[in-house]
Amino acid sequence: MQQVNVKFDNISQVQQFVNIIEKFEAHFDLGSGQRVVNAKSILGVCALDLSEPLSLSYSSNDDNLIEKIRPFLYRGSMQVNC
Repeated sequence: MQQVNVKFDNISQVQQFVNIIEKFEAHFDLGSGQRVVNAKSILGVCALDLSEPLSLSYSSNDDNLIEKIRPFLYRGSMQVNC
């Protein structure tokens, strides 16, 4: 499992993010603290507090993933490489 932090400035960014990760055959969890949702669910993501950075955990080794979600990565985010 790998983890990065992401941040969204508006609902349009949430929609773009979900559209991107839906194309990957991997499991994605997004949340903060004890509140974690399926990141492929736009309703789930919108239910989170979007004013703060969120932790994205995912089970993909696809190097293309980070490049696709780079616009949403939060500065200071720690990326774990396999």
